[in-house]
Amino acid sequence: MATTSLSRPPETVDYVIVGAGAAGAILAHRLSADKNITVCLLEAGPSDWHPWLHIPAGFVKVLFNPAFTWQFSSEPNSQTLNRRVPLPQGRVLGGSSSINGLVYNRGQRDDYDAWSALGNRGWSYAEVLPYFKRSEQYALGDASFRGRDGLLPVTDIDWHHPISDAFIAGAQGIGIPRNHDYNGASQAGVGFFQRTISQGWRMSTSRTFLKPARSRSNLDVRTHARATRIVIADGRATGIQYVRGDSSRNLHEIHARREVIICAGAINTPRLLQLSGLGDAEFLQSKGIRVHRHLPGVGQNLSDHFSIRLVARAKNSRTMNEMSRGLGLVGQVARWLVGKPSILALSPSLIHFFWKSNDDLNRPDLQGVFSPASYREGYVGMLDTYPGMTCGVWQHRPESRGYVHVRSADPFEDPFIQPNYLSHERDQQTLIRGVRLARRLLQTPELAPYVESESMPGSDKNSDEELLSFIRQYGVSSYHLNGTARMGRADDSMSVVDDELRVHGIHNLRIADSSVMPTIPSANICAATMMIAEKVADLILEAREPD
Repeated sequence: MATTSLSRPPETVDYVIVGAGAAGAILAHRLSADKNITVCLLEAGPSDWHPWLHIPAGFVKVLFNPAFTWQFSSEPNSQTLNRRVPLPQGRVLGGSSSINGLVYNRGQRDDYDAWSALGNRGWSYAEVLPYFKRSEQYALGDASFRGRDGLLPVTDIDWHHPISDAFIAGAQGIGIPRNHDYNGASQAGVGFFQRTISQGWRMSTSRTFLKPARSRSNLDVRTHARATRIVIADGRATGIQYVRGDSSRNLHEIHARREVIICAGAINTPRLLQLSGLGDAEFLQSKGIRVHRHLPGVGQNLSDHFSIRLVARAKNSRTMNEMSRGLGLVGQVARWLVGKPSILALSPSLIHFFWKSNDDLNRPDLQGVFSPASYREGYVGMLDTYPGMTCGVWQHRPESRGYVHVRSADPFEDPFIQPNYLSHERDQQTLIRGVRLARRLLQTPELAPYVESESMPGSDKNSDEELLSFIRQYGVSSYHLNGTARMGRADDSMSVVDDELRVHGIHNLRIADSSVMPTIPSANICAATMMIAEKVADLILEAREPD
């Protein structure tokens, strides 16, 4: 980007936060609760003004809308038949919590104990559980695991369907136990998902955390403010340069007396770090970027859940496919308007199953989803015109790792994103077994009255080779990107932040988003990202020197 002079002198606040998503909105709320702290929150996208961002079913309208999302995609890879896999990320107040699938899923105890075992003090399950509970407002379950008084409403599904009930009964019939609270003592089992939906509306972090804080005079929220560089002087982060809109003209700079906190997500956080001279020194120099700190782990360790969906034609019952068209849709809108259960107030996945791909395992390594709805070519977005149902599955803890690299010093050029899906042999075999489990669940006697035929991949696809080919051709991201600025000890050359999420070797700079996860949780990652924000808020406030 050509050098551009500042449009006005820099301002100064105590904390500058980049990104108003699942983590940034929570941090802005927690820090600004102290009237003696000044906070500026920068969001590259707009405010969450559009109704589709608040109606749960609206996710199909906004997920691929560049007005509200970063329209990233992976680089072609032979393991996915050289396809570009879409990787949209939220670009709006609330970030991905404003456009995601609304599932609330924390993961397994062992996930966080593993983070602690890697040398990250304070990140065991027992130590992070209070931060999960702090955010949450859930009326049911065991209070030793669940939060009652948080700002984020988490609810159970209030819309039921005979096909859903038959699927759960079938899962129980093959030995998967019923689990009414997978966020409690144990994740294993089958049941209905818990969602961030309340009274028919999406509960994003913008709506639940940011909205009540915006009236505070010490919180300044700036939309359409795209960070282009972390300002670093003498090994210390002093502020952020940003532009309004998508032009390098009109450059602004804001300084932080205390800290700069990056909450931009697993793609934009490493991009911003690299643009700011933090990353592998040789790589940055090759892009013409001045190096401030050699941190070879920046952009590495990219992980994601690669999912595959099986589709069956349904019979003997109306599915969401028919309910979403014509007079059926009119009826559903009417129900939603008067506060009755409606397909407009649903998450895209209604039922979960957490189970093992191999009986020898001691905990689930698969997550499955089910809905009495089907999407064209098995991809969430457009519903089929015929009655259908979908059963999807992904591997909880894939071993394939990729990377995010800037292409140049231009902050407006999308980065090179390579998740390397299916590059590890074990990931391939686990997903093949996952497809076989999903197929078995679609073939139970309990579900049989509602299944006409399997349309994807089709009953003629049975060998491991055929199923792997199907996975390669139709597998998609679950949008659970993480790990690109991972937490670890200072003597680990590939770690980027310490266990207080401070960037190694740079003072007054922290990262608080999914990029710091050292390993991927056995879950949709939004809940864990919110937990990270709650914990780092405490770390920041505890570290603050008295005025």
